[in-house]
Amino acid sequence: MNGLGFKIKKFFANKNTITIFGIIIILVLLYYGYDTQVQSAVEPISIPVASVTIQPKTEITEAMITYVEVPSVSVGANVITTTKKIVGQYTNVNALIPAGSMFYNEAIVTGDELPDYAFSELEEGQIPVYYEVDVETTYGNSIYPGNLVDIYMKGEEGDKPFVGRLVENVKVLTVKDSSGLSVFENTEEDRTPASITFGVPQDIFMLLIKAKYLQNVELILVPKGGTIESPGSVTQGLDYLIQYISSQTVNIEPEDTEGSIETTE
Repeated sequence: MNGLGFKIKKFFANKNTITIFGIIIILVLLYYGYDTQVQSAVEPISIPVASVTIQPKTEITEAMITYVEVPSVSVGANVITTTKKIVGQYTNVNALIPAGSMFYNEAIVTGDELPDYAFSELEEGQIPVYYEVDVETTYGNSIYPGNLVDIYMKGEEGDKPFVGRLVENVKVLTVKDSSGLSVFENTEEDRTPASITFGVPQDIFMLLIKAKYLQNVELILVPKGGTIESPGSVTQGLDYLIQYISSQTVNIEPEDTEGSIETTE
């Protein structure tokens, strides 16, 4: 026995033996740690996903949610993993959630956080204008948010009809139906355009409001670069149009305006 003990003691006293033994232990620990991480990453977890396609600006109910099991490694930090943060909230203005999709933090907002897209897209110093339209004046519902349009003005001075471009390169912010719902945000409903929203500087805003009150004037939206046909009318420049509006109206204070423009039927 004393001989065996001496041999064991001599074995562990050898530096090479200790080094090899230490390496083996390290390798075992590394393997165990790696295996634990892999098992943790592929272990399935249950997360909420959309059971139906959820349109933008829609309140989310429990009926719109189901659960699926996925590997935990596929769930990013921005994925919502509990219905407590989803039910009763709203999809963001540009967030369409397809059926089967996970819920992401940036796609979900509270009712108070839900912005009006028209106001969020206004540039500094601009005032929103609500312009009444229909399918015909939107060229078969072909004017979309983000499009640029020009505003033409038709009128008469005495018995001489005239036409001219009053405003150019106006960016369309929203196209809404008579209920105030965005025409293009819902892919499952056929909505009819009733108003277009765009933003303009205050001086242009005042011109449009003044023109609104002129009975013999018509304001017409035209896609950027387009023209309107007006047989017998004289084409006039911007200075003439501004002078004509000013001569036919009185000064209007900004607080007296409603911010809406009615089209002439």
